[in-house]
Amino acid sequence: MEYDVNSLFARCREAGCYDVDKIERAYRVAENMHAGQKRISGEDYIIHPIAVATIVFECQLDTDSICAAFLHDTVEDCSEKICLDDIRREFGNDVADIVDGVTKLNIPFETKQEASIRNLRKMFLAMSKDLRVIFVKLADRLHNMRTLSVRKPEKQRSIALETMHVYAPIAHRLGMQKIKQELEQLALSFLDPIGFQEVQKDTEKRYGESKDFLEEATRKVRDALDSYGIKYTLTGRVKTIYSIYKKMYNQNKSFDEIYDFYAMRVLVDTELDCYTVLGIIHEKFNSMPGRFKDYISTPKQNMYRSLHTTVIGTEGIPFEVQIRTWDMHRIAEYGLAAHWKYKSGEQANNDLDEKLRWIRSLLEMDTIGTDPDEFMHSLKVNLFEDEIFVFTPRGDVVSLPVNSTPVDFAYTIHSAVGNKMVGAKVNGNIVPIDSVLQTGQIVEVLTNPNSKGPSRDWLNFVKSSEARNKIRMFFKKEMRAENIEIGKQLIDKELKRFGHKYTEAQRDEIIDALADRMGFAEGDDFYNSIGFGGLDSEKLGIRLREEFNRIVVPVAEPEPVAPTQPDIQNRTERFDRKNKKSSESVIVDNVEGCAVKFAKCCSPLPGDQIIGFITRGYGISIHKYDCPNVQAGLKKQDELDRWVTASWTGRAEKKALGGFEVFIIVSAYYSPSIIADVSIMLRDMKVEMTSLTTKESNDLIFITCGVRCTDIDHVNFIMQSLRKVKNVFEVKRGNG
Repeated sequence: MEYDVNSLFARCREAGCYDVDKIERAYRVAENMHAGQKRISGEDYIIHPIAVATIVFECQLDTDSICAAFLHDTVEDCSEKICLDDIRREFGNDVADIVDGVTKLNIPFETKQEASIRNLRKMFLAMSKDLRVIFVKLADRLHNMRTLSVRKPEKQRSIALETMHVYAPIAHRLGMQKIKQELEQLALSFLDPIGFQEVQKDTEKRYGESKDFLEEATRKVRDALDSYGIKYTLTGRVKTIYSIYKKMYNQNKSFDEIYDFYAMRVLVDTELDCYTVLGIIHEKFNSMPGRFKDYISTPKQNMYRSLHTTVIGTEGIPFEVQIRTWDMHRIAEYGLAAHWKYKSGEQANNDLDEKLRWIRSLLEMDTIGTDPDEFMHSLKVNLFEDEIFVFTPRGDVVSLPVNSTPVDFAYTIHSAVGNKMVGAKVNGNIVPIDSVLQTGQIVEVLTNPNSKGPSRDWLNFVKSSEARNKIRMFFKKEMRAENIEIGKQLIDKELKRFGHKYTEAQRDEIIDALADRMGFAEGDDFYNSIGFGGLDSEKLGIRLREEFNRIVVPVAEPEPVAPTQPDIQNRTERFDRKNKKSSESVIVDNVEGCAVKFAKCCSPLPGDQIIGFITRGYGISIHKYDCPNVQAGLKKQDELDRWVTASWTGRAEKKALGGFEVFIIVSAYYSPSIIADVSIMLRDMKVEMTSLTTKESNDLIFITCGVRCTDIDHVNFIMQSLRKVKNVFEVKRGNG
């Protein structure tokens, strides 16, 4: 697709509502900032800002949005030339704030997942203040997806996954169907190219075989509407490839079971005309039971309004008819972008605030200290879940996620209602508070002013992130002392799993260090977050172990043995002989046959650079030289004499045939067969597997395999082979 900046300027002038001089200045700044930069495709980088600005214009956004589109990458990619203050002085606060909202955070993070989530949080925060941030971001992502084919396959999949799971649902949530559908289509073509091509082939074949049907059905609808003298616009289409794919694979339907493969859209002037057209369609064709939906009287959360009905055409072929006004159609195409552009005044702002309540619900999680996995869970609930509609006793409509309960309903009404809730009625009958609500039910919350507040058990069944956040907020504020004690108990439970005794002072040091790493002011704030459920202690295992090994494990080594002479044989004579085992694999201080053990914290292999540590009664502990425990121990002046040189003997590989255990971490995109694929690969290489554990996070899975290896070349060969397994994107050595 070609993008021409002069054509964009001409279209802006023709529209008559843009400050074209300001837009041209923004382009010139962007052109100067990106001068000499190239995209991966080899084209000049400025093509990307031009494309994003063009997409923003096509979404019918304003002057500042187009300026921000031109400048959206300048601060991130040209920071040595320009900063936000420069943009603010030249183009105003709105343009600068939009650019800031789409600029990634330039600070170090411990994991890629944390970086991604923090950047999403920043974007949502900016989006809650100015919706134009997400419009520009979606335009940016759309052009990146259109040009994704030039990236490496693993990068294609990573970007496509994020697009499918975050940006397409955001576009849907904002009602921007045109962008949402194209993002889904493009993402699917990279995530499952074979499935995409199969559906595309079947679609083209079916449409080719029955193209005359759609033309005949369209003619009959047009004749019927003309006979009633209704002013209308009629278009026909076939369902998108992604929509068909989703129904076939997610709902296990065959291609022939896609009833809305063909669809027509009727656009009229008034709501009354919508219902009139519906009556005419049902008079002309037989309707399919259960396939009528009235989104005019009950709009979707993204403001979508339309009538949907499925009828039977000639030859028994079903097709869907969508009926809406021109205003409804504009909102269906551009969603909240249309709302923001065409509505103004206090009532419009109140309506917009209500539509963006789900964003603020996500932002509340920053104030209660939830972990990245919980944030993504809440994001998925807000973006992916279908909705139900229930009624208050006064007849007001309340939208909730599917499978919501009366508790979700109560907290949607108000925090105070949820906190004082003691029971519920549905259609006049008392029901359990964890009952699943259905569309159309009338829900009444029973409260008691003397109630002590919600139960922690409610977190196990509420579905909406709003309810979950408000329950946690109650416990964070009202039950701090209790939360801290619960947090300490849960942390102690985790620390005891590491197999070393520790003191209360050491535990406090661990927590203070971890709290500082995670942005808490003090250890008690960290315990409080664990106690009320903001953080999951079990998910902190890796970080806890890192601090535990740094603070406790080196100290937990037996007291040093003061050597009487530098000779290593004399230094080892004091070892408990019943535990003394000779090793033919390692030379310690130029002496063979010393009693050694191989540290599980780093699992050294022949070929690794190693070092020894003298222990009491357990021989010499052999570590990899780059082991974190070694690096920490070498900084302790009083223990330097306990570290000794070590190297592998020529017999190490032969000795290793008995097996050195090493741990390999396989990071992969989740699939039902991934664990089996990894296991089969190890079996085919005749590698003995000693253990296997997994951890899932969003759409990723991390598999830790304990395997027997002979040396570093052997483990490198194993890791190289595992990288060839489908869906695997990283393989590395881990700890025990």
